[in-house]
Amino acid sequence: MQPIITAAELFVMNVHSGDSSGHDYSHIERVRKMALLIGREEQADLFIVEMAALLHDTVDDKLVEPARAWQQLEQFFDSVQLAADKRAAITHILQYISFKGGKNAGKLRSLEGKVVQDADRLDALGAIGIARTFMYAGAFGDVMYDPDRAPRDLATADYRAQSTAINHFYEKLFTLKELMNTTRGRQLAEERTAYMEAFVDRFKQEWH
Repeated sequence: MQPIITAAELFVMNVHSGDSSGHDYSHIERVRKMALLIGREEQADLFIVEMAALLHDTVDDKLVEPARAWQQLEQFFDSVQLAADKRAAITHILQYISFKGGKNAGKLRSLEGKVVQDADRLDALGAIGIARTFMYAGAFGDVMYDPDRAPRDLATADYRAQSTAINHFYEKLFTLKELMNTTRGRQLAEERTAYMEAFVDRFKQEWH
C-alpha cells in the first residue's frame, strides 16, 4: 500500500500548494500524524485512516470548486487502481468529515472516519488552532474582532457568511470538545479548548 500513500502525498501537495488559509500541507501532515496515533489506539484500519487524513481537504467546498475537485479525486483513485471497497470507505469519510455548521452531525459512520474527524478537529484547537483561525480570517476577509457583532447561531445562520476571527471561537471551536468521537480526542480537546478560552479572555482584555 505504500506506493499508493506516496502517490496520495504528491497529489495532496499539488492540491494544497500556495494555500494561505491554514489548510496547507503542514495541516495535512499534523492531521495524518494525529489520526494514525488515535487510529492505533482505536484499532482502526490504518490504511483507510492515513489515506482519508491525507485527502480530507482535497474536496472541501470552502477551498475548492466541488465538482472539479471530486472529478480530480476520482481520476487519482483510478490512477493508483484503488480497490472499490477502499475507495468507497475513503469517499464516505471525505463526504461527511466537515463540520458544515453542524449539518453533518451523525452522518459519519465508520470508525476510521471518526478517528480522522477527531484528528482534523484537534488541529482546529489549541495554539495551532488559534493561529489557523486568524490565517483563515485574513484569507477570507474577516476582521479580527468587532465588539458590536455578536456570534451567530450556526444552526440557523449561513456557515459561510462573513464573521470575525474571535466570533469563530464561540460559533464553532469552543463547541468541538463536546463532539469528539474518541477517548484520546476528548482528552486533547479539553486541554486545547482551555488554552483557547484563556487566549480569548486575554485578547478581549487587551482590546478594551
